[in-house]
Amino acid sequence: MVTLERLRGDHAIALLAFERENREYFARSVPDRGDDYFAEFAARHGALLAEQATGVIHFHVIVDDQGDLVGRINLVDVENGTAELGYRIGERAAGRGLATAAVGRLCHLAAGAYGLAALRARTTRDNPASAAVLERNRFTAVEDIVLDGRPGTRYERALGAPS
Repeated sequence: MVTLERLRGDHAIALLAFERENREYFARSVPDRGDDYFAEFAARHGALLAEQATGVIHFHVIVDDQGDLVGRINLVDVENGTAELGYRIGERAAGRGLATAAVGRLCHLAAGAYGLAALRARTTRDNPASAAVLERNRFTAVEDIVLDGRPGTRYERALGAPS
């Protein structure tokens, strides 16, 4: 079981620790955030919270049964009833179905609380686990793309009324 918590100021310390702990792991499949991300984390966190208050982004942390922050999941570029989905699960929590569960919960939130009608997502082809998470959550591959210089796929999912 996972819980999604809307990003808050008091998540900063745990989120920074999560990002530091998983930096090398994430860099294997997505571009590294760079040293400035970590050096300027507090200011960036505050800016994201301010932007979230405008409704154009929705950031969440993923918390496991033990109360540990194990991932993050976001909706960005919210506009005209759609948004772009992004997520990352830490290495210690990978392979336990947490990403699949978190994406399912966020789809429900997106349709209900955020009033969205559709979501988009992208992944590289060398990240089959991410593609599987999307496909398990009824996302459909719609286009071949190049993502950060690597072959990838763009996905879409229409959202129905929350059940």
